Amino acid sequence: MDSYEKLKNIIRQSKRIVVFTGAGISVPSGIPDFRSDQGLYHQKGYIRPEEIISHSFFMAHPKEFFDFYGHKMVYPDALPNEAHKYFASLPNVIAVVTQNIDDLHQQAGSKPVYELHGSVQRNYCMKCHRFYPLSQIDPTKINFCECGGMIKPDVTLYEEALNYDVVEQAVRAIMQADTMIIVGTSLVVYPAASYIEYFKGNHLILINKSQTSYDSRADLVFNEDVIDVVRHLK
Repeated sequence: MDSYEKLKNIIRQSKRIVVFTGAGISVPSGIPDFRSDQGLYHQKGYIRPEEIISHSFFMAHPKEFFDFYGHKMVYPDALPNEAHKYFASLPNVIAVVTQNIDDLHQQAGSKPVYELHGSVQRNYCMKCHRFYPLSQIDPTKINFCECGGMIKPDVTLYEEALNYDVVEQAVRAIMQADTMIIVGTSLVVYPAASYIEYFKGNHLILINKSQTSYDSRADLVFNEDVIDVVRHLK
């Protein structure tokens, strides 16, 4: 029995699957990842992307922040791909936990989706806390609320804490799962990657183009494109 058949059987027999995703699952939708050779962090520029998308840079240089954020991190025309749709179609998936901010899991129909790093679809006034959908702002420039406050994307920047309630719900789902499928993440972003330690179920599956530090702990490892894997599972 090959690895694809083994994974098919695991998925078929599982009662509570949690899917944990990173940027790699959205690359086929036209959204670049962060750490591959063509990823966001390897693009040439005077300021490192990690610095630009930090809280301190946002506060000190909002114009430059939004120019980068709006052009490099917001893809309003991106659509869910086969992988998003496949995991949304599985009736035994109890939750998707994602590091992505692109909203594609929700668009594919997954629920609940716990967005550890927030979403580009949500924005809020830093003064009165009024929320604005992406359709009401221009993410490439500074936007101001009617009250005069600056509107900030509801995404977690470097130096900012994750949303406690979202983390709590994500960890609870991971603890309840009998199978965890990790897709498209190098598992080097903390604290998000550390939540895998809460998984005590039967089967840990890793689907990522490059190797990760968790590969040796997984039941099955697929170092290939998630779309290719999903097509073998249908």
